[in-house]
Amino acid sequence: MVMMGESPKPAPEYIKYSTVTDYFQQDDHNTDDKNFDYTISNFGLIDRSYDSDPHADPHKTKTQWERFEHEVARLNQESGSKTQYKVLYLGRHGEGYHNVAEAFYGTRDWDCYWSLQNGNETSTWVDARLTPIGIAQAQKANAFWHLMISIQKIPTPESYYTSPLMRCLATAEHTFSGLKLPAHKPFKPLIKELIREAIGAHTCDMRSTKTEIQKAYPDWPIEHGFAEEDPLWDAELRETDQAMDIRLREALDDIFSSDDKTFISISSHSGAIGSILRVLKHRSFSLGTGQVIPVLVRAEMVHGEGPSRAKGPYTTISKCPMPTPATLALLN
Repeated sequence: MVMMGESPKPAPEYIKYSTVTDYFQQDDHNTDDKNFDYTISNFGLIDRSYDSDPHADPHKTKTQWERFEHEVARLNQESGSKTQYKVLYLGRHGEGYHNVAEAFYGTRDWDCYWSLQNGNETSTWVDARLTPIGIAQAQKANAFWHLMISIQKIPTPESYYTSPLMRCLATAEHTFSGLKLPAHKPFKPLIKELIREAIGAHTCDMRSTKTEIQKAYPDWPIEHGFAEEDPLWDAELRETDQAMDIRLREALDDIFSSDDKTFISISSHSGAIGSILRVLKHRSFSLGTGQVIPVLVRAEMVHGEGPSRAKGPYTTISKCPMPTPATLALLN
């Protein structure tokens, strides 16, 4: 009920996300995510015609990616004011020392013991750094971007976002530094808190301080409100998938509401990207370290309360007092 002289409250709205399929192989449930390599498949872009081709490429001289860029522009031009289309390049970080440790100890002992430690006798994985293999994976991505820019004329990201964890910051740097980018679309990623990995318990997912991040990447902007100390990590509790989906939806809402660019890079983690894909109604598609998946996203502002914005549930970690005898034997 509206009182005399009061303005009616605007009806609540939320962003409804969906994946536009039939453009990338990764959208297809028949594509094997375990053996997929974006560097030998043109990023997975399907070789097909588009409704925009007669106007955009009448002489059939443009590359697949050039034609796809025109197709995305057509979708945006023909959509209403409440709908937008964006292409997200979702990149997982290269191999980190925590990945090596989990592979060495096995997932059971990693989850219940080693992930809760700061490291072992040979390495540290608090806010885990890249291994030499991880650096090489990011450099492989850089070489592929060089190739795609020169041959396919791929639309490069217009905006860049990265998780604040060190392995993502380093992956983004090795991936995008030195590319021949348009002067008006430079590589200067925004460091964004909410696109980090599952929060809590695992020390590899506890971020460094703001001061340490700024010291390592002094020229990169950090989003407003970014705290000096990690405000999210909890030593005893870990996010559930439901909580991650709420958090990653909030991050996407912020990006889609504040960034009018169409082609966007997000450097993140396997769990966080898996959550983003769920929010986007994309099929499950696991990424190996250093892998990338592009997604064409339709975002429509619709009436209603939308999904819950409340903080999702966390779970208590099951701990074991010490590694299993078999694991201890490996250390000797």
